[in-house]
Amino acid sequence: MISNPTPQRELRGHMPQRPTPRAAATGEHHAQLAGRLTVRDRWLARMLHEHKVFTTSQIVELCYPTMRAANHRLLDLFKWRVVDRFQPFVSSGTAPMHYVLDVAGAVALAYEDGLDPRQLGYRHEDAIGIAHSLRLAHTVGVNGFFTALVALSRQSDARGRLTAWWSELRCGRLFGDMVRPDAYGRWHEDGQQVEFFLEFDFGTEDLGRLASKLYGYEKLATATGITTPVLVWLPSNRRETSARRALADALLQLDRPALVPVATSAADLTGVADASSPAVRRWLPVVDKSARAHGRLRLAELVRVWPQLETLATQSSPTPQEQATELTAPNPLPPRPSNNHFPRGK
Repeated sequence: MISNPTPQRELRGHMPQRPTPRAAATGEHHAQLAGRLTVRDRWLARMLHEHKVFTTSQIVELCYPTMRAANHRLLDLFKWRVVDRFQPFVSSGTAPMHYVLDVAGAVALAYEDGLDPRQLGYRHEDAIGIAHSLRLAHTVGVNGFFTALVALSRQSDARGRLTAWWSELRCGRLFGDMVRPDAYGRWHEDGQQVEFFLEFDFGTEDLGRLASKLYGYEKLATATGITTPVLVWLPSNRRETSARRALADALLQLDRPALVPVATSAADLTGVADASSPAVRRWLPVVDKSARAHGRLRLAELVRVWPQLETLATQSSPTPQEQATELTAPNPLPPRPSNNHFPRGK
């Protein structure tokens, strides 16, 4: 018999005090934030609005020097309701903390772009609701592909630089009547530039359905006059082998297959340096039987395989037609650190 049980309040971890959602949208709260939010804080909030969710390690890749520095600042942003956070369930171990945009962050971004916060259509329930989405792992996977490129771009001896990154939602608004890629990106390296659409495969989608998307990409290239490669990221080498057969067959059925350059890579690829990096020699172009086969190439080297991309520098990149109720697409690289030092919140 337990005569002196531990009080329930002592079994709970400490939860930082936060304003209510209503209080976080008031002028008083934002007057306080005006002296606290750095340029990097605002940029991170904009990235969360664009790409929905990042793990702590992805945020470190994006804009912090260390995990410790990121955790300290993210705690402040959480207390101020600039960001919210959750940990999804995993069957073993502990999932990393996931961050989404919170009420104060959304309101600050709206005013920063001269918009009425109500025009953004932001709802905190929708933002945090991604914690229960069946597409959470897919969204985190797509974002991890690009945060790895951002981390490469931030290195002091970086060979390349990520200059554009649009989310699935933005791509859907622009091209959704023809195709809906998981993301769009642009990479510069050694004087070469390659634009691409990303198809991030988790091994759950039917390969026939995956290959059928090439018809939409052909339609988009015909309509815009812009040839943009399609990069297909697959979970395993075995899956990649099967996908390449399906993709090659689909290319043969296109009227103008040259408008849809395709390359694949597998997450478990071995024998390459820094196998987690999307920029290394890991991309294998999909070609028909009459074309010369190529080995694995770096991301920037793909332009050498597809002659039709040599005029990329003179083409107009697909430019989003921003509406008055949308935030502008953020620069994928963080702003340079400010010399201003803001005190941490109490």
